[in-house]
Amino acid sequence: MNTEKENILKCLQHFVAQRPGLEFGNYGDVSAYRSELRSITKARHHAETLINAVAWRDSITADHIIAASKSAYSGRLTITRTDTGGFRIDYCTGQYFPTEYRNAVCAVLSAVLWVYWRANMPEGTLHHNSETGETLRRYKGLRAGDYLRDVARKELGRSIAQVWFR
Repeated sequence: MNTEKENILKCLQHFVAQRPGLEFGNYGDVSAYRSELRSITKARHHAETLINAVAWRDSITADHIIAASKSAYSGRLTITRTDTGGFRIDYCTGQYFPTEYRNAVCAVLSAVLWVYWRANMPEGTLHHNSETGETLRRYKGLRAGDYLRDVARKELGRSIAQVWFR
C-alpha cells in the first residue's frame, strides 16, 4: 500500500475513533440518549470495516479517496495535504457533529469502493426487453447497480450494503 493512502486511512481511523461528545442534556431521557449512542457506535463499526476494505485494495490510491471526499456527503468531509506532506481531515457539521461525522467517513469510503467495483466489473451481456424495446447491459443477469450492491453485500455484509450502497 502506498504511503499517502496509508496516511489518509490512518487519519480517518483517528477521526472515527474520537469520542462523539454527546450531551445528555440534549435528550429527554436515558433511552433516547442510549439509542443515539447505539447508532453512533454502529456507524463507527461500519467506518472501520470500510477503512479496512479500502486499505487492502492496492489500486485504490490517495487521489481516489481525496476525489471522493469532494462529492460524497455533500463534500462536507475534506481531506487536504499539509505542507509537511501529511493530511488533514476537516468536517463541516450539518446539524449535530456527534451523529454525523462517522457517517461522512462511511459515505466517502463507500463512494471510493463503488467506483473501484464499477471499474472492475465483468464484461456485461446485452439483453433485449421485448416489452419496452430497450437493450440493456446485464452483469451476471443483474443491472449494473444491482450487481454492485450484490458485490457490496457479499464483501461487506448486508448491514453495510443496505445503508451505504443503496
